[in-house]
Amino acid sequence: MITGPRSGVTIVVVIDSTVLGPALGGCRITSYPTWNDGLDDAVRLAAAMSEKAALSGLHHGGGKTVAVLPGDGPLPADRRVDLLHDIGDLVQAQQGRYWTGPDVGTSPDDMAVIAAGTHRVFCRPRHLGGSGDSSGPTATGTLAALDHLRRRVLAGRGWDTIAVTVLGLGRVGSRIAAALAGRGARLTVSDVAADRQDLAARLGARWSPPEEALTAPADILVPAATGGLLTAAVVDRLSCRVIAGPANNQLDDPATGDLLHARGILWAPDTVVSAGGVVYATAVEIDHLPHDDAVHRVHQIAGRLDDVLTAAQQHDLSPAAAARQLARRRLRGSAAGEQGAGQRTRIH
Repeated sequence: MITGPRSGVTIVVVIDSTVLGPALGGCRITSYPTWNDGLDDAVRLAAAMSEKAALSGLHHGGGKTVAVLPGDGPLPADRRVDLLHDIGDLVQAQQGRYWTGPDVGTSPDDMAVIAAGTHRVFCRPRHLGGSGDSSGPTATGTLAALDHLRRRVLAGRGWDTIAVTVLGLGRVGSRIAAALAGRGARLTVSDVAADRQDLAARLGARWSPPEEALTAPADILVPAATGGLLTAAVVDRLSCRVIAGPANNQLDDPATGDLLHARGILWAPDTVVSAGGVVYATAVEIDHLPHDDAVHRVHQIAGRLDDVLTAAQQHDLSPAAAARQLARRRLRGSAAGEQGAGQRTRIH
């Protein structure tokens, strides 16, 4: 953690694990009540990223950058540029153990600015040699997972018979909502920004306030905004059969996954469902695959989700617990392999 020498903003980089390879994690620029809250969020998100990378078959660990904005509103443009340069210097100081990319409050254009201080940046604009906006691949992976769940849990019913609620109409959520509307789903959408009602009208979707949409009857609930919305108190009020979406850290606590399982609600782990962006970026920028081959890797999220759900069923576990076990098994196996080869295992 540092105070940016140019910007004066508190910046946290957390590296959760490098057992499988350099840690990956987005750069989040947003406000928190205190810098400690920002640090706590970074720790949670970095751990989730380690699980996501392990379950996705990537040769990477998990990390996170969080810049804690002051409470007096957005930064002026020049100070924001200073902040991005400070972030670039801090990423570079990790000496290759950590790579970053876009997240809440950042974009591919921001990654281009950060790249002035480090080449360890994903998702720069395509015309600058990056893989571009990750929201498209993230939505593609989520839709692959949703279609798998439609077949596995909802008996292959047509989308026109399935009620879906999408919570959050940002870059990813709006893409998912538009795709589901195109498939004929009985769609309800919600967002904290009331002006998103215009998008609902264009999609022919029903609009619902967030406080009502979360617990309204639906076949599938798609969390596509911020994390932590699934709590023990909320579980008792849910009226859906399946929860699957691109929002990170949807559970407020790991035990909430077990509560969902006990209620007969299938929660598809967000560490699997939301992996499309990082899968696509690494395929293009590290493995140098063409677009179509990278998209094919994103579609494999459906198979990886099936592996988790099958393991959960076989061992009478919640999907959340099964995902954690599968990720830990890969991390342990990799660590043992490195130690057997005489290499040092690093966990941060």
